[in-house]
Amino acid sequence: MFLRALLAFAACPGIVALMVPALIALGGKRSAVVHPAGFVLLTIGVALLLWCVRDFYVAGKGTLAPWDPPRSLVVVGLYRWSRNPMYVAVTLTLLGWAVAYASRSLLIYAVAIMTAFHLRVVYAEEPWLARTHGVAWDEYRSQVRRWVGRNGAETGEGREDKPPIG
Repeated sequence: MFLRALLAFAACPGIVALMVPALIALGGKRSAVVHPAGFVLLTIGVALLLWCVRDFYVAGKGTLAPWDPPRSLVVVGLYRWSRNPMYVAVTLTLLGWAVAYASRSLLIYAVAIMTAFHLRVVYAEEPWLARTHGVAWDEYRSQVRRWVGRNGAETGEGREDKPPIG
């Protein structure tokens, strides 16, 4: 299963977040790093992505690939703070590329990928999770926001009567 997880990482976020942006950056007019601070975002994004891949493998008993998804609903680690931390991590990585190379093309690519992620989550993944995990998904969804944050965090509502997931 570790090999499958590694191959899924290379095939999915590896292409979207690393290979395509590198090709855009190196193929552009400005192939030198303009803002090294962009690599801070890129590094944070990749680190968060690897954390999510690990949680899919360990807690979910599956991979991030749509053809080999986790068997269990993953609600540990970063998934306690976002229902989609892997997509958030890829977005940070893509924004890091755009900042590092001061590239409008990379920024447009990042926005296009973010839009695709949102549409995929809303129209494919969330309905599948609801069908597959039923009540567990409903409970998780009521506690953790789609992108970042826990529900009820601003008002404190739900904190005392519901233990945190994970």
